[in-house]
Amino acid sequence: MGREIESGLRLFVSVTNAAGGLKVGSGRHDLSVRAIDDKGEFARCAEIYRSLCFTDRVDLLFGPFSGAMLRVAAPIAEEAKMVLVNHGGATDDLPGGRGRMLVSVAASAGDYLRTFARLLASLKMLRKRLAIISAPTRFARAVADGLEDAAGERAARWHGVRLKLKYRGTIDPDDPPEMLMKALRRNRINALVSAGGIDHDIAVMRLAIRSQLYIPALACVAAGLHQFGREMGTDADGIVGASQWEADVASRPALGPDPAEFARRMRAFDPDSMCEYPAARVYGAGLATVAAVEAADTATNTSSKSLTIDQPSLRAAFSDLRTTTTFGDFAIDANGRQTGHRMLLVQWHQGRKVVIDPAPPEQKGDVEFPSGLRMLLASLHILGPGRGNQRRRGGEEDDDENDDEGRT
Repeated sequence: MGREIESGLRLFVSVTNAAGGLKVGSGRHDLSVRAIDDKGEFARCAEIYRSLCFTDRVDLLFGPFSGAMLRVAAPIAEEAKMVLVNHGGATDDLPGGRGRMLVSVAASAGDYLRTFARLLASLKMLRKRLAIISAPTRFARAVADGLEDAAGERAARWHGVRLKLKYRGTIDPDDPPEMLMKALRRNRINALVSAGGIDHDIAVMRLAIRSQLYIPALACVAAGLHQFGREMGTDADGIVGASQWEADVASRPALGPDPAEFARRMRAFDPDSMCEYPAARVYGAGLATVAAVEAADTATNTSSKSLTIDQPSLRAAFSDLRTTTTFGDFAIDANGRQTGHRMLLVQWHQGRKVVIDPAPPEQKGDVEFPSGLRMLLASLHILGPGRGNQRRRGGEEDDDENDDEGRT
């Protein structure tokens, strides 16, 4: 992820400088990148951001990858009264209050799988008995809470969605908790969602497939990554995932290239890149940052050799910014939380990801299948005989309304 981010940011700087650099007032300034590895260590992350904010006092400050590291960096940026462009942390519980200097580009963790509740509601099953298995992390809890909230909305409940089971803890697919397995069977779960990191999600999906639970609808956060498909192989087929960005989504952004063109440029710039969402996200963050700088009176010194950006003015410009970038829609609320960007749902189909929400336009005719029906048909069509039998059996219904909640 870190290498994807650095490549995406360096591509953005290269393109911006080739176009004349950052325009401030009557002058232009080239951008340069300092990418520093925090090695996933909290103390090192704090040291890096204190140096960038107080010792070096960089002009534009971008955040680290992961919500855990962002919780370390954000208070330091707030103390230094510097805007922190958050491209890598999707956590909902950041320090600070109204007017803080954080600007988030990505959708928050609570929004990751909210759309799955609507998709589940559209499936042609009388009752949709949902189970959520989340990792013991803040990110996973936020994803699970967002899905639970969406599943409890009136429209979802009207269409038969019921959250029957919640479990929070680590999972070993070769030695799953007996309590969890009994609860999954007793509640006749027919929709299972995993919320966590890629290792957790793969473990849960493998558990669901190997244990003959016969669950027709499977989803997890990590299924939005190519790595998930590589590690799961053919078992990935039919599994739904959350995605921040996909190259084959048709759009005409106001800033930057469309997703397909960005992917082409990214692979030309870095042939080793998988062009995952972190590269597109940081590129979009760069586009939004340049737009905010150029839209506001942010410079107190614009000589040819020096540029001093007024950080409060930059933060105010971000608040006023409403646009679309290569990464998608951009808008923030008073607390810097992203409100414009929309999550996608993808499903693995014969070794590749297919966007199922928002539903792509049909190539022929005016009739379009509902996205939920498309998901169900795709699941039945692409799975082998074993998984197909599981899904048919998983469609059986009963009137059991008992709820279980497993806790570690």
